[in-house]
Amino acid sequence: MMESKMKKTLFSVLLAILLAVMVGCGATEEGNESKESPSETDTSEETQGESSDGAFPVTITDGSGEQVEIKSEPETIVSVLASNTEIAFALGQGEKMVGVSDYSNYPEETANIEKVGGQEMNVEKILSLNPDMVLVSTFHFENHSAVLQKFKKAGIDVVVVDDATSFEDVYENIQLVGKATGSQDKADQIVKDMETRLAKVKEKAKQVEEKKKVWVEVAPAPDIFTTGTGTFMHEMLEAINAKNVAAEEEGWVKFTEEEAVNLKPEVIITTYGYYGENPEAQVLNREGWSEVPAVENEQIFDVDNDTVTRPGPRLIDGVERLGELIYPEVFGE
Repeated sequence: MMESKMKKTLFSVLLAILLAVMVGCGATEEGNESKESPSETDTSEETQGESSDGAFPVTITDGSGEQVEIKSEPETIVSVLASNTEIAFALGQGEKMVGVSDYSNYPEETANIEKVGGQEMNVEKILSLNPDMVLVSTFHFENHSAVLQKFKKAGIDVVVVDDATSFEDVYENIQLVGKATGSQDKADQIVKDMETRLAKVKEKAKQVEEKKKVWVEVAPAPDIFTTGTGTFMHEMLEAINAKNVAAEEEGWVKFTEEEAVNLKPEVIITTYGYYGENPEAQVLNREGWSEVPAVENEQIFDVDNDTVTRPGPRLIDGVERLGELIYPEVFGE
């Protein structure tokens, strides 16, 4: 009997010790987890501003196909392509921009930033700005490799942003620049917004009962250029359920006036109003175009060139605008 009580007592003591050890271990793990993953309500100085962004060093595979290791978040950036400039600003990197391409015109803040050339870069100017990062294009990679090597030797991170001919390409470029600059979360938000808005456009376009034939004119007479497949304009017309009358062509194509007239478009979209005065009137007054349905019905509209050809976040504005102009009864609500 006594022996039995002693065994029970001993068992109780051992059980209590075991429980104490387990509780202690649990508290320790919980404490470690708290330090590594602070709660959203933690506003201490140590945890403020923490997010999945800014995890450096980071290694990316850029548009050249090469891996680029970026050791720390860039504090100063140069962009030698207007689309990259727009992407960087959309990602909240505007205050870091110390140099932009000669053709960067959006947002308006770019007017006050040093211009550093375009396809032909002002190398000395870029080096004098001493940026942490330079955003370039595949053209620069293929034609100015020696210059890019010079930048790298100067300690500048060179990020090649690939050419884009589709919305999907633009999404990838936005995410690439987001990762390179420590703004991945913002990049994901921008892409998600663009995808959502494009999906809404396509859903609305299902209401279109009869596709309209559309001629896109990116350069006026006498050297008329239009856009075939493999361009943003073509993808946009497909998204709103319109027919690109030049769909049998690839890329940017030169047409004669006679060839354009023979396509008999119902709507004409011009994209050169930023440098040509009153393009709608120019088309309306062309000799030999009076029987073109778009001219007969005065269905000629000029759109902001940058929103339909520049591979950046504003492309979604372009496709929405085309919908409003071509099918106001569907998209004008």
